[in-house]
Amino acid sequence: MTGMATASPRADIGDSEFDRATAVAPRAGEAGVYDAELSAGWTIGSAVNGGYLLALLGRALSGSLPHRDPLTVTAHYLTASRPGPAVVRAQTVRAGRTMSSGQASLFQTDDKGREVERIRVIAGYCDLAALPDGVRTSAKPPRMPSYEDCLGSADAPAEGQVGGSTAILERLDLRLDPATVGWAVGAPSGLGRVRGWLGLADGRDHDPLSLLLAVDALPPTSFDLGLKGWTPTLELTVHVRARPVPGPLRVALSTRNLAGGLLEEDCEIWDGADRLVAQSRQLARAPRG
Repeated sequence: MTGMATASPRADIGDSEFDRATAVAPRAGEAGVYDAELSAGWTIGSAVNGGYLLALLGRALSGSLPHRDPLTVTAHYLTASRPGPAVVRAQTVRAGRTMSSGQASLFQTDDKGREVERIRVIAGYCDLAALPDGVRTSAKPPRMPSYEDCLGSADAPAEGQVGGSTAILERLDLRLDPATVGWAVGAPSGLGRVRGWLGLADGRDHDPLSLLLAVDALPPTSFDLGLKGWTPTLELTVHVRARPVPGPLRVALSTRNLAGGLLEEDCEIWDGADRLVAQSRQLARAPRG
């Protein structure tokens, strides 16, 4: 069944770990240039999470463009990011009455002192509150157990699917549908589906920026195909449809085609009012395991 989970007490936005970790500081005298620190707290395996990176760039664009809310964001992940200093360069491509378009890139310095581009984004921003209210849809919220009847990280077996850091799990309130976690005990369904409830561990309510994190926060569908190891994102497009109401989100991932060592992963995110608040598709490299 579906239904509204009981939300944790809301943290003040300024005190949220997500907001601190995605903070960007405008560089004096350089328009559109921001300094940032990629947090080791948002890593999985050996990599900084792609959704976290997208939210950080999304915050920089929100500060650069005339409109504040991400509507459509497409990212190409060029090289693996690592915790530590980074620079974001953002620019306005077009400023319209109802939507602004911009682009941004994140750079880090490698071991040889060279500046390397890690991720490049092009995005359209708007005022989500100003969008029309009418909805005509055949989409339905995912059918899954209540928050209380789903499985948290404390229920996971000791042996993980990806070696290295699992720090991001400490910052998420993630509860997975038992029907989609057979892979955790060596019994993947082979259907390529993962579903669960998602909140932030400190109780911060979701907003358009955290939706950019949410589309890449669950275990990859490759696990349910019986594959172990890192599934790096090559390209990710997100459509933000509405501001979510307070409380955990329902997230449903699926893949239908793994070929040429690549798989697509489709994501739907629903809020407690049964609204489809975000959708995404990414192309990822399948694990070699």
